[in-house]
Amino acid sequence: MKIITYNVNGLRAALKKDWLGWMRAVNADVVCLQEIKATQDQIPEILLLEQLGYEHYWYPAQKKGYSGTAIFTKITPNHVEYGCGHEDYDFEGRTIRADFDDVSVMSVYFPSGTTGDIRQDFKYRFLDDFQLYSDKLLQERPNLVISGDYNICHRAIDIHNPKSNANSSGFLPAEREWMENFINSGYIDSFRYLNSEPHHYTWWSYRAGARARNLGWRIDYNMVSKPLEDRIVTAKIIPSAVHSDHCPVLLELRD
Repeated sequence: MKIITYNVNGLRAALKKDWLGWMRAVNADVVCLQEIKATQDQIPEILLLEQLGYEHYWYPAQKKGYSGTAIFTKITPNHVEYGCGHEDYDFEGRTIRADFDDVSVMSVYFPSGTTGDIRQDFKYRFLDDFQLYSDKLLQERPNLVISGDYNICHRAIDIHNPKSNANSSGFLPAEREWMENFINSGYIDSFRYLNSEPHHYTWWSYRAGARARNLGWRIDYNMVSKPLEDRIVTAKIIPSAVHSDHCPVLLELRD
């Protein structure tokens, strides 16, 4: 199973940059999207997506042009779960999950706290509630992949300038501690499982030529539950895809 997570920062904008051509070339089985900022009826290219062999499941935010997640899959799921049962997060379309025969794949868009204290507090609440949700879900679906934009750099190796960003949302001590505890609760950071090298990032600011200079943050992950460890074949970041300020992250699991 070839899984990709991609924060497209607006699916309509990504489509104008030949995102469908890229989708055809990459040929993933399951594509987890975040920050779609659109509803299905706003995407006339749906037919072309279906011609590529994808079924599509959408969980847009109630607020137009904001947040939202989706899963596009060539494998028909047995069940699709929309939301996590928390009204505040479900209102923003933060989580969607597809259950297949022996694996479940979730697309999650974690809140950002960069706009101030109110949203940072919202982010901390989400982290606490998501941990509880994940703990319960692992008991029901032990073969679980949680893909998405976590809006957190786990360690210093995951950010271009850890010292100057020590007080930045996304690299705060409490956020990093949460990520450590989350992984220890039963997950593998699939990219780091296979790659311990620095300078691999998934998001770059639009300012000051950050992407060209590779001054980035690694905040997008395919987290794999421990029972799937021996099925991890490939995990890589794809910075050549430039449809967004994020880039996609690929995970391949053997059947």
